[in-house]
Amino acid sequence: MNPRAFATWLDAYGRAWETRDPGMAPALFTAAATYQETPFDEPMRGLLAIVEYWSRVPRVQKDIRFGYEILAVTERHGIARWWASYVRIPSGSAVKLDGIFVIVLDENNLCRELREWWHRQESDA
Repeated sequence: MNPRAFATWLDAYGRAWETRDPGMAPALFTAAATYQETPFDEPMRGLLAIVEYWSRVPRVQKDIRFGYEILAVTERHGIARWWASYVRIPSGSAVKLDGIFVIVLDENNLCRELREWWHRQESDA
C-alpha cells in the first residue's frame, strides 16, 4: 500500500457515503472483504454483507459530510483519522462521528479488511 492509493480509496469511500450509494461498494471492497464497525462487533464478511449494511444508510442518514487525515501507511496497512456529520432520518438529530480506520488494500487497491473505532455526538433537532 502507498499513501496515494490509500488517499484515493478514502476519497472514494467518502463519495460513496456522502452520495448514499451502496452500489459503489463493489468498486471499493473485495468479494471476501471483512468490515468491522466497532471492536466489539463481529466483522461483516463478504461483499454482500457490506452492501446490505450500506443499504441502510440512505434510509437513516442525509446531508452527510466526510473527511479524513492519513496518520500512517505501511506496506500492509493504512491508518486514518476520519470524521463525519449527518442528519438522522426521521428525527432530524445532528450527528457527528470521529474515528480511526485501519485498512488493508489488496494489489488492486480494493479493501480486503476494514476495522474502525469511532465515537458519536448527537444533538436533538
